Amino acid sequence: MKIGQADERALLEGMVDIQREQVSGILADLDDEEARRKLVPSLTTPLGLVKHATFVEKVWFHARVAGVSRKEIGLPDTIDESFVLDDEDTVESIRSAYEAACAHSREVAAEHELDEEFDWHGNKVSLRFIYAHMIQELARHAGHGDILVEQIQAARNA
Repeated sequence: MKIGQADERALLEGMVDIQREQVSGILADLDDEEARRKLVPSLTTPLGLVKHATFVEKVWFHARVAGVSRKEIGLPDTIDESFVLDDEDTVESIRSAYEAACAHSREVAAEHELDEEFDWHGNKVSLRFIYAHMIQELARHAGHGDILVEQIQAARNA
């Protein structure tokens, strides 16, 4: 079945997975030094973007949907902290952690209906909302990553 002809759930899952692939792809052609390169004033680096996307997967699916505490999962307290790189973070370790988080997110989501609701800061949001939110968040970060990678590739050729 083509994604454009899928039912609602398959469409949402497919669109999230497309964006997950785009985020993972940020690191496809970078070495560890390039992936850590800071090109903007914020904490945003290619490696940091993928590390943050892992955090996002865990916040929404592992904590919110699965009902496991953020502390138990080992999530940082703030969004900014999710971009911070440790000395041992590499392209391979961050990509692997992201892909594992995505796989677990798929397993968690498969156990719930689109209309099922979850707490979001005192509000109720459906799994449908979470999929839509993830599509837009991951697409935004994939776009950020594309720009950073383009800058890095241009510097290689300068």
